[in-house]
Amino acid sequence: MVAHLISRLVLAIGLALSAMAAQAQEGAQLGRFLPDLDPATLVDGADGFGALRGDLPVAPVLRNGETVAWAFLTSDFAGTTGYSGKPIHVVAAIDDDAVVTGAALVEHSEPIVLVGIPESKMRGVIGGYAGLDLKAEAAASGTAHDLDIISGATVTVMVIDDSLVRGGLKVARALGLGGLSPVAQAGPARELKPGEGTVEDWQALAGDGSVRGLTLDVGQVNRAFAESGDDRAAARPEKAPDEATFIDMRAALVSVPTIGRSLLGENEYANLQGWLNEGDHAILVAGRGRYSFKGSGYVRGGIFDRIQLIQGDRSVRFRDRDHRRLGEIAANGAPSFTELDLFRIPADSGFDPARPWRLQLLVQRAVGAVEKSYVTFDLGYSLPERYLAPLAPATQINAPDEEAAAKTALWQRIWRDKTPEIVVLAVMLTVLTGAFFFQMQITAHPRAYLWFRMSFLTVTLVFLGWYANAQLSVVNLMALAGSLRSGFTWDAFLMDPLVFIQWFAVAAALIFWGRGAYCGWLCPFGALQELTNRVARLLKVPQWTLPWGLHERLWPVKYMIFLGLFGVSLASIPMAEQLAEVEPFKTAIILKFVRDWPFVVFAVVLLVIGLFVERFYCRYLCPLGAALAIPARMRMFDWLKRYRECGSPCQTCAHECPVQAIHPTGEINPNECVNCLHCQVLYQSDAKCPVIIRQLKRRAKDRAAQEADGGALERLVSPKTAGKETH
Repeated sequence: MVAHLISRLVLAIGLALSAMAAQAQEGAQLGRFLPDLDPATLVDGADGFGALRGDLPVAPVLRNGETVAWAFLTSDFAGTTGYSGKPIHVVAAIDDDAVVTGAALVEHSEPIVLVGIPESKMRGVIGGYAGLDLKAEAAASGTAHDLDIISGATVTVMVIDDSLVRGGLKVARALGLGGLSPVAQAGPARELKPGEGTVEDWQALAGDGSVRGLTLDVGQVNRAFAESGDDRAAARPEKAPDEATFIDMRAALVSVPTIGRSLLGENEYANLQGWLNEGDHAILVAGRGRYSFKGSGYVRGGIFDRIQLIQGDRSVRFRDRDHRRLGEIAANGAPSFTELDLFRIPADSGFDPARPWRLQLLVQRAVGAVEKSYVTFDLGYSLPERYLAPLAPATQINAPDEEAAAKTALWQRIWRDKTPEIVVLAVMLTVLTGAFFFQMQITAHPRAYLWFRMSFLTVTLVFLGWYANAQLSVVNLMALAGSLRSGFTWDAFLMDPLVFIQWFAVAAALIFWGRGAYCGWLCPFGALQELTNRVARLLKVPQWTLPWGLHERLWPVKYMIFLGLFGVSLASIPMAEQLAEVEPFKTAIILKFVRDWPFVVFAVVLLVIGLFVERFYCRYLCPLGAALAIPARMRMFDWLKRYRECGSPCQTCAHECPVQAIHPTGEINPNECVNCLHCQVLYQSDAKCPVIIRQLKRRAKDRAAQEADGGALERLVSPKTAGKETH
């Protein structure tokens, strides 16, 4: 036992000294976590860690004194900033074959994990990376595996996944594990020459290698299948003369101005520039012959499975969204082709136009009912020297630039994956905006409006809340305040597109309608309260109306809660995030009541009170509502219509306001109003509004008087009466 303790102490001292000796790796923190980490967590049977290397912040994982893997800290190699705005530290290990042997979460500040998601769930997800083949990730540009997403912790999981894969690839390449080598190029670093380029003919472009080709005849393809070792494929040769053209395929990098303008023409080149995003490139692929480089599989699956671009250990597969057809080649003297297509190379693929690459063609041959055999051929490509210039040291890409690009690629990937949800949210915001602008029209028919509101709130609860977990929180505001103090970046906020879009919509709505646009329509927990209260009313549950004096004195409570949380966040954001559990949103919406019993009891108690006092939590306790009410005072318009008689003598709206936001004197308190538009229904009601009822009575009386006067006049001028008078 004593010997074990001494060995642990020696290990800790050795790691500490190694960490001090590795100061060349600025900011490396691996040595801080290894003394408290069980090596067997990373590799089965491992019993220790070796000293940190001096050139790279990694440490050997030892089993019986032999190195069986290399441990690294993700935050030493990749950005790991989570939703909290602070790093998520994960220690992982990879073996000599570039396979992840294990990973462990060692430190984080994610609020959803600190007080929400059980730590065991996160450990399970991170432990699931054991067996991940980084060679496959390198070949697929880091997207070869499926994410194991935890509901409510999507951003956290995606950040961990991105940092673990990118960090692991950097370590594997630096150490040469699994045959991966550093992304490097022979000779000095190069970049594309700036300028608009010139227009040249086909002969000039083909002559200097701007356009390169791969030509295969039937005989070459038949021999390739015969040499593949698949007798079934060899027994089914192409039925054509050996010299017949199987495929004549050409490729060119048309994002280079001279090549693009020459081959596409000015108009198509301008369209190409509009299609490409910053950092994207594009190639033109032309083909003719018996074999199509596109095939028809992409129509069903959306992926062009017969071609892929390969550069070093990276590959790019083209999808239908990265594809456009071209009508003709504009360069003088160009031959005719049966297939002309443009393919976009995304910026996040890591493609470098100054380095050589190859377009790999997959040739398939049916050998059974559903079985096929394959051989591949490569079309090699490198830009001619006239398009390249030495990369100036001042503009060379450094680690911060690479990290910023990686973070941008991550949130862009998240937004692409969330496209359907973003579309639904956009439709919801459009419908809600239209409802507010045409509020008199949609509130003209009470029953239809009630169905509209209940339907919208149901979508808010089920889609925005329980499905998409897009519940805004006061924690978002505290994270924003902390980010502004420590150096603001958009990355953490862009990780959740639905929350990001909602905050922008809320900011705009505060100017027009105040806080009610969100609190009354888009808050999932608010929707849950109102829907459950509606069910309670149908079940004849009695409704309690607090005396106005008590109600008015309870309003400030939520403002006090918000100011208290904000004050604590200035000193300690983690503590403020824990105190923000006064919001039941995480329990009721994000985690769907699957949580420790105290949190569930708190949320259920609030909902039960809401059965008797509609939106009890919204009225008196919600710090988010208070935070939105403060800037909402600067709103520019008063949309809710009122009569002079409102409040004196009429109290109908004040009595029926679901949240008691109307003073007895008739004024609407915009800080407490949730824009449910019920007062606008009453404003037009011919059954409840005294003003409307009085107007209708007056009109009926006037109409009756007109009818009476008209009848008397008719009797006065009738022929029978006129005759008697004459007689």
